[in-house]
Amino acid sequence: MMKPLDIKQYNSWVKLLTAISVATVLYSCANSSATPGMPQQPPPALPVVPVTTTTATTFREYPASLEGKVNVEIRPQVEGYLEQIFVDEGAYVRIGQPLFKIDARTYNESLNTAKSSLLAAQANVSKAQVEIDRLTPLVEHNVISDVQLRTAKAAYDASVAAVKQADAAVANAQINVGYTLVKATANGYIGRIPSKKGALVGKDDVLTVLSDISEMYAYFSLSEPDFLSFKNQFAGNSIEEKVKHVPAVELALADNSVFGSKGKISTVEGQFDKTTGAISFRATFPNPGGILRTGNTGKVRIPQQFADAMIVPIESTFEVQDKVFVFIVGDSNKVASKPITVAGKTTNYYFVKDGVKAGDKIVFAGAGNLQDGIAIVPQPISADSLLKAKPL
Repeated sequence: MMKPLDIKQYNSWVKLLTAISVATVLYSCANSSATPGMPQQPPPALPVVPVTTTTATTFREYPASLEGKVNVEIRPQVEGYLEQIFVDEGAYVRIGQPLFKIDARTYNESLNTAKSSLLAAQANVSKAQVEIDRLTPLVEHNVISDVQLRTAKAAYDASVAAVKQADAAVANAQINVGYTLVKATANGYIGRIPSKKGALVGKDDVLTVLSDISEMYAYFSLSEPDFLSFKNQFAGNSIEEKVKHVPAVELALADNSVFGSKGKISTVEGQFDKTTGAISFRATFPNPGGILRTGNTGKVRIPQQFADAMIVPIESTFEVQDKVFVFIVGDSNKVASKPITVAGKTTNYYFVKDGVKAGDKIVFAGAGNLQDGIAIVPQPISADSLLKAKPL
């Protein structure tokens, strides 16, 4: 029985074997019409590896854009000159913390006017009550008709309504005064501040953008085929149930490093985009230390787990009309091409769903130069040594 080659030996002679096999095949084809009885070329010696099974996890990657869980545009609710700026760009602030101060003199005067109007309205109520108190006994003793009393009561009711109106005006003026001090509406980081001290600002102006990045939302899209594959991959009767069964996902950053915290797919959009033919997903990642920022890009990596899956080296395959083939070594060491069904892949291997079975011997290298029915001299390579040299 031939001893399996050590994988270290493979790197030193595989190119030579491939060249010999190519020359042999070409020579055989060129001399196929040679005179019978002439000596035949020996079959090519090619490395052969067994199909093996393993348990592994691969990832499907999808481009993603990142946003903080809260992105709030800070706008003034009243118009006025920007009197003070309490924070700097990039500063971390907490909810309720003062950010900007708008000149409040005009609004303070409006508040004083409203308070004065309220006092006048309250005085009219008192006056109307005095009139009612004066007329009531006169009507009771039939000195005057009750028309005057009813008129006085109507005037009293009008005065009470005026008080309520004046009170509302005071409250509104107080709100406007409060609006002159612009406060943070959430915890987060301050963005760019386009308006400077002394600038006239109004409701249409954005003073800054406040971003809460304690958690980050990664938005990515799946094509229709990928979405169907996603539905078939995870258990559940609805998309919501399937999302709950998706294991933690990873985030590959722009420099191809993997973010330290894993995330979870949280939502799926309700419909496909008619323009792109894709459906949007959202994954949520914790962001300790605020490393990620709104506007970052990356790739969401969804794990795909394989248990006792057959693996075939990608180097052993070739494609014909979008189908993936391998050469299986059969009886008399003759090779036969066979299509395989790929369920997933890594950098070096295909995970095979159908087409081969565990233990089948396949040609490891030089498959592109073979034809069905050609006999070879197998040069076995053990699966363990191959996996050490080319890990999953």
